[in-house]
Amino acid sequence: MALLPILEFPDPRLRTIAKPVAKVDQRIRTLIDDMFETMYDAPGIGLAATQVNVHEQVLVIDLGEETKEPMVFINPSIEILDQEHYEYEEGCLSVPGFYEQVSRPKHIRVTALDRDGKEFVIEPEGLLAVCVQHEMDHLNGKLFVDYVSNIKRQRIRKKLEKQHRQAAQSVG
Repeated sequence: MALLPILEFPDPRLRTIAKPVAKVDQRIRTLIDDMFETMYDAPGIGLAATQVNVHEQVLVIDLGEETKEPMVFINPSIEILDQEHYEYEEGCLSVPGFYEQVSRPKHIRVTALDRDGKEFVIEPEGLLAVCVQHEMDHLNGKLFVDYVSNIKRQRIRKKLEKQHRQAAQSVG
């Protein structure tokens, strides 16, 4: 397994729309393992392949607090089951250090493939529903900061760009 570099906003590669996985094979399973290792190291609760510069429809989630509960979603699709929304404070490994309230559908159905290529369907609620939608946004080139005002988004962009410049100067 390997730690993968996580792209950070405003990197334009985060806006790439991921393509469906054609075949769930060892390459994809290795990617999944590397994504879990990267997510746990960060630490985070979800990671989309787009965030590690792989533009295929793969996401990993683990909401386990005391034990690991890894979940894999390949080629996921969402069906919104009702129009009720709730707000949740979201953060993102690609937007480190920033958290904002985001409104998302409360009741969804997700159809995806698991790490063995078998289809499954779940109807997540609460944090899992939020996390799946957040990670799926990445596969569509969208970030949680797209849900906040333009002024807030620009402020976040400027702060992260400054951090990136400072990090580059300290290395160079």
